[in-house]
Amino acid sequence: MSAATPREPDDGALVTDLLDAAAAARPGATAVRDASGAWSYAQLVESSRVVAARLRTWGVAPGDRVVLRLGNRREFVALYYGVLRTGAVAVPLNPELKAYVLRGVLADAAPAVVVLDPSEAEPVRGAVAACGARTLAPAELLLPLGPDAPAHPDAVPGRPPADAVAQLIYTSGSTSAPKGVVCTHRQVVFAARAIARRLDYRPQDVVLAALPLSFDYGLYQLLLAAIGGSAVVLADAAAPVRVLGLLREHRVTVVPVVPSLAQMLCRLAARGAPPEHVRLFTNTGAALAGSTIEALRSGFPGSAVVAMYGITECKRVTIAAPDADRERPGSVGLPLDDTTVEVLDERGRPLPPGGTGEIVVGGPHVMTGYWNAPAATALRYRPDPHTGRTRLHTGDHGWLDADGHLYISGRVDDQFKRRGVRMSTPEIEAAALDVPGVRTAAALPPRDGLDLRLVVTGEDGLTGRRVIEGLEERLEAAKVPADCRVIARMPLTPNGKTDRKALETDAH
Repeated sequence: MSAATPREPDDGALVTDLLDAAAAARPGATAVRDASGAWSYAQLVESSRVVAARLRTWGVAPGDRVVLRLGNRREFVALYYGVLRTGAVAVPLNPELKAYVLRGVLADAAPAVVVLDPSEAEPVRGAVAACGARTLAPAELLLPLGPDAPAHPDAVPGRPPADAVAQLIYTSGSTSAPKGVVCTHRQVVFAARAIARRLDYRPQDVVLAALPLSFDYGLYQLLLAAIGGSAVVLADAAAPVRVLGLLREHRVTVVPVVPSLAQMLCRLAARGAPPEHVRLFTNTGAALAGSTIEALRSGFPGSAVVAMYGITECKRVTIAAPDADRERPGSVGLPLDDTTVEVLDERGRPLPPGGTGEIVVGGPHVMTGYWNAPAATALRYRPDPHTGRTRLHTGDHGWLDADGHLYISGRVDDQFKRRGVRMSTPEIEAAALDVPGVRTAAALPPRDGLDLRLVVTGEDGLTGRRVIEGLEERLEAAKVPADCRVIARMPLTPNGKTDRKALETDAH
């Protein structure tokens, strides 16, 4: 088992307290910027208070769900904090979510209000209408307060307890239907502060938020920036090609990435003068290939890369030291403060260092469970048989070294046997990325009568046969896919991860 140092005492803070503390310390500093302008921390606080008062006039009560279906824009930030000020529950949803999936999510969340852009097409509006919620445009909630509205947020009764639900974060649905992870203020604040102590965002930092704010990795950038007094530059997650321009224009210093974004930035950065102002790249969601890490260091001189491991169900588990991969390749670091990480075998017994099994996490950031899904909650959130403390069974496989550093082997779903040999899709993908000319790779395990397959993107002229020949030099025969398909672009989920469902569908 691996455990880090104890946390600081719990002060019962709410998520909005993080913003308010930043505004008290640096009221005139830039809090958030998008294509239309910027707000200082004081302006952001005031805008969120206007939103809270407006929501109260429309009858939104503590515990009500408020869906925010918006892109990366300033209004989202004010709306998010404004919802929390009322004691309601924020439900951020990606605007790329299709009407078919959206209909199921809205039925599950049963929101009182859905905030969406007036330009949304009919299929989405039809899905929203079907759930019976009030539909509002962002501008309606940000209108200056008139005589018919509460004059100040102090008129909003009460302060929610720290154990009240702050947000529902719906999983990406990459392996199943999206599920809403229930996150209380106490859990969110603990997670944000624990991550902040490791990453050390600073008042002079400019953080690029190019990942969707509906994705918890993107959303927590707002909280980390507030803790550090940093500025956030919001980029349009649906148009990532403009990201490098914003990075240069605003002299961004911190860039959270997933592999698809990192690879794009590396290609674009090679076309101009190296941006030397970036000090930190962080990565979670899916591991960066070693070649991508080196390309980041080469394209952005002076930057460091921090590998992290997290899962929506507890936000973050481990964070490595900057550039720790040079000494511990593949490590995602040590647990957060007051966090336990165990690796268990198939019978639930702890494994010694080096033993591969399921990663099980304990700590104050282990979220409450899944909304309206008691069976799924009971499967993943289970009591420790010795202490009774709830632990999260992540569904991921990995191992700990003798010093407590965690290494990820893949999801339980990624493990399979072929020709009597146990293997995982990540090890096959890693070998494919080592083949010259391959840029991205996704292995599809055997199922429905289909053998092990591989899908890659790469340089012009790359062929599936060449990739297979490269894998034959790198892997034992049982692990070499039966087929390799080269495509122009890897399909991605709204959160920037490889869309394996789409690849499986195409394979049929």
